[in-house]
Amino acid sequence: MMVLPTAYLPPRSYMEALMSGACMIEQMETFEKQTFRNRALIKCTKDGCTKDDVIRLTVPVKKVEHKQLTRDIEISYQTKWQHQHWITLVSTYQHTPYFVYFADYLKPFYEREYKWLIDLNDEMNATLVSLMKRQRPTLVESQKSKVKSRTEDWSGQIWTDKHPWQTELSVLDTLFDD
Repeated sequence: MMVLPTAYLPPRSYMEALMSGACMIEQMETFEKQTFRNRALIKCTKDGCTKDDVIRLTVPVKKVEHKQLTRDIEISYQTKWQHQHWITLVSTYQHTPYFVYFADYLKPFYEREYKWLIDLNDEMNATLVSLMKRQRPTLVESQKSKVKSRTEDWSGQIWTDKHPWQTELSVLDTLFDD
């Protein structure tokens, strides 16, 4: 059995491990700063972004003590990070083919306050696994004209026509892709 750390909007490789069902999330590890535990990377698609630019989304946490357990990490709400993250996700993905279908499943995570990082990540990742296992909806004609034809698996990453493939971007690039 594979043991994974908790992760916020994790990369596709992490989600594939979760979807396999042959893994568990470690809660008793020592929290490491500047990791996917509370950070995610999404592709920067704004004008002026270079081909390698990414947007870092960070869930702020309350002061972390030396060797503090991951299960004891509290989320800080001193800033309006949830609103900032949601606006960033909408502006980045609103023109992708499947955003309209899946956005309503993700928005509640940016409206509810979670005390513990592990709870936010676990619930969000369970939702992402559920969405990834679903049959994707059929696109309507107006959407099809905007989308290049690709295979029906979840192997894509959006914006590859403008920006090169990047590893470790959030699974959202795959979820909202065509």
